[in-house]
Amino acid sequence: MAKQERAVRTRRAILSAAASVFEERGYQAATVNEILASAGVTKGALYFHFPSKEHLAEGVLHAQDLEVPIPERACKVQQMVDTVVLHAYRLQTDPMVRAGVRLSLDQQAQGLDRSGPFLRWSDVGAQLLGQAKAQGELLPHVTLTETADVLVGAFAGIQAMSQALCNYQDLPTRVSALLRHILPSVVIPSVLAAVDLTPTRGATVYTELQTLHPDLPTLNALQEPAAAS
Repeated sequence: MAKQERAVRTRRAILSAAASVFEERGYQAATVNEILASAGVTKGALYFHFPSKEHLAEGVLHAQDLEVPIPERACKVQQMVDTVVLHAYRLQTDPMVRAGVRLSLDQQAQGLDRSGPFLRWSDVGAQLLGQAKAQGELLPHVTLTETADVLVGAFAGIQAMSQALCNYQDLPTRVSALLRHILPSVVIPSVLAAVDLTPTRGATVYTELQTLHPDLPTLNALQEPAAAS
């Protein structure tokens, strides 16, 4: 078990270092040697977990995903909103998420399949919208996959704008504005009136998850990576 725990810590340290380098340098400019130096591990240890720079980037792309879902909400529109605003909050606080998003949007990342995060987010959105529709929360014209894709694409643009203008400092406010503009064309007005779209909602959901899952590595360890061994 101790050996397995060391391997987990080493992999986490490598991913954390890779996230830092990819976020700062981008995929094309980043080098494996830079990641090695940042992680403080041997080349053999790195290649045991990640055989190439592409595998490292794919690891970061997947590591940005939260391992636990938003707690079930009676209102599925609120559950969908909470999923979006939590990701926005994590963009401000979690370097792994920031690196994953940069890689997802990096048009210079030749040879790297960047479709995964977009497809996963669209699938999550469509599933939650489907549950909302089944509960009568959506307007009758809504097409689930189309609306999910619009939300994902709009969020990608909003976060890129926030990053360029102020390094994500105003992201919760921008995401709140985005939802206030899009959701009235999707959600029944009486349902939407009860949904919390305030800029502080992401921090509230994050605190809730930390209370429910105090040992969850994705919420805690990535901000203070364990040393490799």
